[in-house]
Formats: sequence, C-alpha cells, structure tokens
Amino acid sequence: MTTDDLRARTSEAFPTLRSDLEALVRIPSVSNPEFDQTHVDASATAVADLLRGTGIDDVRVLRVPGGRPAVVARRPAPQGAPTVLLYAHHDVQPPGDDADWDTPPFVPTERDGRLYGRGAADDKAGVIAHVGALRVLGEDLGVGVTVFVEGEEEIGSPTFLDFLQAHRDELAADVIVVADSSNWAVGTPGLTTSLRGLVDCEVEVAVTSHAIHSGMFGGPVLDAPTLLARLVATLHDEHGDVAVAGLVHAPDPVVDYDEAAFRADAGVLDGVRLAGTGPLTARMWTRPAIGVIGFDAPRVASASNTITPRATAKLSMRIAPGQDPVAAMAALRAHLEGNAPFGAQVTVRDGEKGKPFQAPQDSPAMQAARWAFEAAWGTEPVDIGIGGSIPFIADLLDVFPSAAILVTGVEDPDSRAHGANESVHLSELEKVVLAEALLLARLAD
Repeated sequence: MTTDDLRARTSEAFPTLRSDLEALVRIPSVSNPEFDQTHVDASATAVADLLRGTGIDDVRVLRVPGGRPAVVARRPAPQGAPTVLLYAHHDVQPPGDDADWDTPPFVPTERDGRLYGRGAADDKAGVIAHVGALRVLGEDLGVGVTVFVEGEEEIGSPTFLDFLQAHRDELAADVIVVADSSNWAVGTPGLTTSLRGLVDCEVEVAVTSHAIHSGMFGGPVLDAPTLLARLVATLHDEHGDVAVAGLVHAPDPVVDYDEAAFRADAGVLDGVRLAGTGPLTARMWTRPAIGVIGFDAPRVASASNTITPRATAKLSMRIAPGQDPVAAMAALRAHLEGNAPFGAQVTVRDGEKGKPFQAPQDSPAMQAARWAFEAAWGTEPVDIGIGGSIPFIADLLDVFPSAAILVTGVEDPDSRAHGANESVHLSELEKVVLAEALLLARLAD
C-alpha cells in the first residue's frame, strides 16, 4: 500500500473521526475525585465502542483496585511481525472557571480550523489518532496491536504500575507509541526525544512555638512567611538560574524557541524579564527548574496582628534527562536545610519522584517514525524535549525494558492543554492519523 493510498483513506475517514472526537469531548471525564466519576466510566465505554468499531474483537474495560477504568484492545501479531502498544488517556483535567472559556468547555466548537473543548487535544485527540490509524489500515494492518487507553493520567496515574504488573503479558510489546505530547508548530511535526523528570516536596519554616503579638515582639523576631520567602529566594541566582548544587544539566537542544513567540504562547506580561541564561529550549527541556506551586500561611481575609510561627511551601522541581530523582531530592534537601534564614527550623517532607526520559535518536523504530512523519507533513520532524514530565514513561521502561518507546504529538503550541480554551488543530490531527498509519505500515516491513 502506498503513501498516497493511505493519504486518500485518511481523508475519507477523517470527517467521521472528527465526529467521534466531538462525542468524546462531550463526556466530562474528569478523573479528579471531586468530580462525578460516572463520566469517567462513560468515557471508557465510549472508547471501547470506538475500538470495537475498528475490527478488534478483544476489547475490555479493566481496572485494578483503587484505579480508574482503562480500555485494553488486542489484535495478535501475524507470524514474525512485531507487536505495537498504542497508548493514550481518556480522562481530562477539570475545566476551571467557565467564565474563562469563550465557549462551554464540554461543548465541542470549531473556530478557524481548531476544535475547542476540554480534552479535545489532551488526550482524546490521542485516542482518535489510534482509532483513526486502525480504521485507515483496516485489514492491511500488518503488525500486532495492543491499544491501552488509561483513565487516570490527569491525576498522576496512581495505579499505573499496578495495572502494568497485573496485565504485563497482555501489554507486552516491541514498540510503544505514546500519543500524548506536542508537535513543534502547526505544519512542523515533532518527535519527543526527552522529558524532564519531577521531584517535589514540602518545606516548612518554623520560628516560634506559637503565634505572638506583632506589636509586642515584632522586630527581633521575623515571621515564618518572611523567612520562608528568603529561603525560597536562595533557589535561584541573580540571573534566575537554579542555584541548587549537584543537579545535572543535559546538552543544549539543537533548536531554539523564538523569544517573542515564547512570550506570546506563555502569556508573559509586558516588562517581565525571562529568567535564566542560555537557549530557551535548554531552560525548558534540558536544565532543572524549580517553582513554588503552593503556599500555606494565614489568609489575608483572616489575618491578625500576630507573628506567624510556621509557614509551608510546596516546591516542584523539574530535573534534566540523566538526573537520578533520589539524588536530585537529596541535593534539594541539602540546599534547603543548609540555607535556613536566621537559624529558623527547616523541615523538608519528600513528595513525588518521577524519572526523566531520553530516547535513542536513531533506533530502527525512531527511523520509521521519522520517515512516517516526514511523509505525512511533507517536512522533516523536529526532535523536541518536553519541560513537563510523563512519569509513567519510566514505569513502561521498568516493566518493558526491551521495548522501543516513541512519544508522539497531537498538540501544538496553541493547544492550551490544561487551560481554558483548549483546542486541537483539525488539519494537524488528520496528519497525525496519517503519520501513525504510515508508521504501523513501516513497522510491519
């Protein structure tokens, strides 16, 4: 089957695939436990029905104790052919404030060639990429396929490893395709070759055994929020680079991000200087980054004239490819405990740890992916990193160490995944479907 044949089939199939995506977006499958979980069940059922419609007979909705519903569909490999695991997730982030959306978050709406709605990009478009590729290939599918559509990625995949271990034999594959990343730009595909890992912790600063009158004792004693702020300020140098000793830096990427485009995409306010030195892509992909993502201190509305005895911040640190998360946590702890301002008591409580990922850039599977992406877009794919973390990639590698992992993209820089007005570019999604069909066909060879 030629590339032109698959292109024509994809074009013919895409209107129905778009309708299928719209139907998935209408299901508010927020996996956060504060939301109605019957919608997550409904989403799993809808995904299972779509996969049965591709001609796969073995389709099941499965879960492990405490987990959300996942869909597993299997079609055995022909004699001598590889098996490919296709991963996506059907759960979504909470929509946030409806007022921030131009259209209702669970009403799919097209504007200027983009389909808007929560999950339209992350990651129900990934589900459609897999469904579409299987439909396009039909009986010409020359590889074994296992489709694994998770239902709890947006809450950190808490039972992912348990699920892998419980269904290890069913999920085993030679190549794993993860459709949950981004492309470089509209019109330019990307292959994600690196992911930063994640370490987070809570750091508490304590100065007195109880709250004391700020008028009677203020001056000699600084309050805990002030000292916590001073401690947090030591995490970066005067340029905004991370100042924690002992952290790994990976090599700089070969591509860079235009600063004006970055400022626009990130919504950086006028006059705000960007932090750090070196290429923007290095600062985002291959170097550590630390941020305060939570702060416990008295609320302004309930504040009293007292010196606050304790304050806590939650720190999130992204770590570079090649960094061991345990060593990174140890380095962060040593820095925080070694920089206690004014002798304040500093307590560090470890949190989540996720390994970074670095893909071989010229493996046979990667060569097949490069060919498929170039054929689909008409331009060479860009090797990109992702500043965020996908911790389950490390779990996949731990359970299936011999599998080749390809992290592919359904999003683009305008997709606003997790934010208001999330969207997917429809013509790009069509190319994603074609590229995956081409990839499966090439892997069969």
